[in-house]
Amino acid sequence: MTLDRINLSRFRNHCETRLDGTAALNLLVGENGAGKTNVLEALSLLAPGRGLRRAALAEMAERTQGAGFAVSAGLMAGEQEPVMLGTGTDPARPGRRLVQVNGAQASAVALGEWLAVSWLTPAMDGLFTDSASARRRYMDRLALALDPAHARRAARYEEALRERNRLLSDPNMPDASWMVSIERQMAEAGAALANGRRALVEQLRTALDDLPDRPFARPALEYLPGGPENADALADALEAGRARDRAAQRSLTGPHRDELQVIMAAKSAPAAQCSTGEQKAMLLAITLAHAELAAKGRPGLLLLDEVAAHLDPLRRSALFERLEGGGAQVWMTGTEAAPFATIESNAATWRIADGQAKRRE
Repeated sequence: MTLDRINLSRFRNHCETRLDGTAALNLLVGENGAGKTNVLEALSLLAPGRGLRRAALAEMAERTQGAGFAVSAGLMAGEQEPVMLGTGTDPARPGRRLVQVNGAQASAVALGEWLAVSWLTPAMDGLFTDSASARRRYMDRLALALDPAHARRAARYEEALRERNRLLSDPNMPDASWMVSIERQMAEAGAALANGRRALVEQLRTALDDLPDRPFARPALEYLPGGPENADALADALEAGRARDRAAQRSLTGPHRDELQVIMAAKSAPAAQCSTGEQKAMLLAITLAHAELAAKGRPGLLLLDEVAAHLDPLRRSALFERLEGGGAQVWMTGTEAAPFATIESNAATWRIADGQAKRRE
């Protein structure tokens, strides 16, 4: 199954862009600022979440006063009628996201039941040296692509966490039964969230075992929980830590303290201490392993922004071979076609210029 009949309407610098006749491999070629990454961002919105830039909805609309935007695509399966997926905003309410599946209103979470979307962008290059919260968001995004229910678990946990932190900072002692109730909600959602993250890391480890050490840099992954992973044990830990947490005016135990540990297996070195090239290679390895996992359950979509230009010919060749043998539909961007010469004959290619797309025959 692949995406086709893709439409971008008033999205960033794309006034009206249509992409038809897609393939398993798709190339977007054009100068910097032409709008290539904007197409990838639009496609990333066909999944729950804020997209690959994590931008506010109002920022995505074309800069015309009061204009909303719309992104739609058909999920094609042989001779069957396509499933039409769409998202966007209403000009009257630019901060509220609208989602449709086959013309009927749906939730953003529902998109994840149809399509598993993964991506790798230059902005992610600093993931291993970034904050632990950035790596938690990364884990959650990858887990969501494998299990759409993960979004609900994360939302329930964050809601309970905010309420407990509010009670902890309240100078008036809150009713003990209310605190117990909130902690129970937090513990149940937190255990489900932690189990989802652990399952993700375990699946990635298995998938990475099938990846050759060369030319890819194989990372060793470890999930480090920020508290007990059992609901009863987490509830007990929250109750026992109330005095300490009240002094800190925030919860100090739970999956909001989780960490993803990444080590370069060949050197037994933390990823944060490896070279920029090694970090990029490890991130690419994780992305490929995850894309293959995601494509096993639902149609997969892999978005790679400017990935080929920064790889040497050996790694580039290995990447293309892996992509051609994978189960996901792939979209790649580049400033020129030369890096894609070995796969261009098997790919659908568009020249992007000034927010317009022209198919190359």
